[in-house]
Amino acid sequence: MIKQLIFLIVLLITLVVFAYSMMRYFRYFEFTKKKPLGNLCKRLWITTKIALFQEKILRRPVVGLMHALVWWGFILILFGSIEMVIDGLTGTEKIFAFLGPVYDFLMASGDVFALIIALAILAFLFRRLFMHIKRFYGPEMKPVSKADANLALTIILALMVTLLGMNTFYVAWAHRVGDGIVGIYPVSERLASFFMNMSPDNSYLWYEINWWAHIVLIFIFANILPYSKHFHVFMSVPNVFVSKLTPLGSVENMDSITKEVKLMMNPETAFAAGSESDAPPERFGVKDVQDLNWINYLNSLSCTECGRCTSVCPANITGKLLSPRKIMMDTRARMKEIGPDLIKNGSDFNDGKSLLFNYITEEELWACTLCNACAQECPVNINQPAIILDMRRYLVMEESKAPSGLNSVFANIENNGAPWQFSPQDRMLWAEGLEVPLLASKTEKPDFLLWVGSAGAFDDRYKKVMRSFVKILNHLNMNYAVLGTEESDSGDVARRAGNEMLFQMQALTNIEILKGYEIEKIVTCDPHDFNTLKNEYPDLGGKFDVEHHSVFLQKLIDSGKITLDKGELSGKKITFHDPCYLGRANGEYEAPRSVLKAISSVNIEMPRNKSFALCCGAGGGQMFKEAEKGEKEVFIERTEEALSTGCDIIATACPFCMTMMTDGIKYKNKEESVKNYDIAELLSMGLGLA
Repeated sequence: MIKQLIFLIVLLITLVVFAYSMMRYFRYFEFTKKKPLGNLCKRLWITTKIALFQEKILRRPVVGLMHALVWWGFILILFGSIEMVIDGLTGTEKIFAFLGPVYDFLMASGDVFALIIALAILAFLFRRLFMHIKRFYGPEMKPVSKADANLALTIILALMVTLLGMNTFYVAWAHRVGDGIVGIYPVSERLASFFMNMSPDNSYLWYEINWWAHIVLIFIFANILPYSKHFHVFMSVPNVFVSKLTPLGSVENMDSITKEVKLMMNPETAFAAGSESDAPPERFGVKDVQDLNWINYLNSLSCTECGRCTSVCPANITGKLLSPRKIMMDTRARMKEIGPDLIKNGSDFNDGKSLLFNYITEEELWACTLCNACAQECPVNINQPAIILDMRRYLVMEESKAPSGLNSVFANIENNGAPWQFSPQDRMLWAEGLEVPLLASKTEKPDFLLWVGSAGAFDDRYKKVMRSFVKILNHLNMNYAVLGTEESDSGDVARRAGNEMLFQMQALTNIEILKGYEIEKIVTCDPHDFNTLKNEYPDLGGKFDVEHHSVFLQKLIDSGKITLDKGELSGKKITFHDPCYLGRANGEYEAPRSVLKAISSVNIEMPRNKSFALCCGAGGGQMFKEAEKGEKEVFIERTEEALSTGCDIIATACPFCMTMMTDGIKYKNKEESVKNYDIAELLSMGLGLA
């Protein structure tokens, strides 16, 4: 009874302290914005894949497997921990033994995994203490972060040692007293052989010491976690469950902006039912943690500061200030700072500081290419770009702060329907000498609309791509049409640069035109427009079947409509640069490679390819502004990687990527030996249409 009473007191203290810690976080969540979830079945499936089966951590097979084994081991060992709590309260011994073979399996698994976890933790400690792993370092990683990690790993190691010790001395005691061993312990059976000469009393004493040490360490660890970056032990599974369901490239719509834009476009709706009572939003975008939604804050609590996000960030790789890990650490730290005052003084409390400006600088935000590499890499589905974009929205729409290059882009889109200062009437100059049917002149409905995009219409280099693609369409007698001067910019650049209002004005105007022509299918060569039309226009009522030209061309090749003989490109060494908004944002990696295979080229991959591919550096509005200070430009880093393959041609499938790769080749003085072509141009060459 004394043991049970002591255990009850320890357990109650543990639960009270833990409840106090958790209540603090629950109170903090009250100051964030609400956000509905929905689609529970899909969320359960994602949680199963990513949280249970560790799909994303296994992207890096060796270290990923070690982490996954630790996670799976903890799940199995949890069964034994629950049994220990019940035994401690009731005075029983191995209360779940009635489960028979199931119990044997769980005990054996826990015993084996205790050794596996112990070895993995030793390897992790060695990596942290003696190997200079770059992602473990950075300006945001203070000594306390490293101490925190080492403390957590040491406690986990001690938990595994005490678990093995508990099992070992239990087996040794059972052998000496002649009692049957309850459960199976493959590792501890062998360890127990070293203690067979120990008296039963001493064996049982060491069993008790390890039992108490193990359960008390669990209780201590549970109460350290809420004050540690390792809080993700509790938060990661819920975080995966509430994570983003839409493609990585999609941006969440701002309904408050939609109302404003619709009023601007149709003032007659100003006094529509309900509009008068709609309270105006406190502010557009995010300035401080109170402007975040609760999922953003949960993201920050789930971050274990592993640095996988920062290690793949093109801005950080090239020496710029941005670190996606720091964004999450700052979010967590800011709430920790202001949270107690909000609880004490209410949600209107202002301490004169904010997440933006005092923690996260404008320079960090504008360095982001919104390539989503960080979100792709995060093992627990944290969405760092969402916070970055919302802060850009605040800067642009609340404070009219944006780099000068982007301000020019906003003005050009608003006035000319394109990021450049060209007349809308010049949108068809790219097609001079070609037969390109205009939708307004078509007497029959086309099979699809060719969305030219602003780059296809006005960028000198990408005009050639559009001409090549149209030559292929005409060669095959495809029934298509273009909008011509009725087409306007999709708004992609405006949205990712934070000007949500301009984006929605463009989108709603385009949707109205497309619906007027009863367009159902759209084909485009621009992955950014593809992503915007496919994933983001539906939020505003524009649902279309949108296809990127790589997929469109692949289908033509697979169906036999395009056949190629060996030509001038046969044997050429080609490396393909994956566009972020085709690959990572929408999961399309094989279509462009299939097109390249069809032209009998020698395809060689860059070290970073497909979902691991490095951004060209143009996304998120970067192509239209001066880059932030760093060691080098992102496009130079990517071009150097492409050239290291010894390729003859760098193939692209995006106007932004083409601009950056072309500039990179020029910067490296390789214009004579290495060329940059879009896959449509390469296919056109293969057909003899160039």
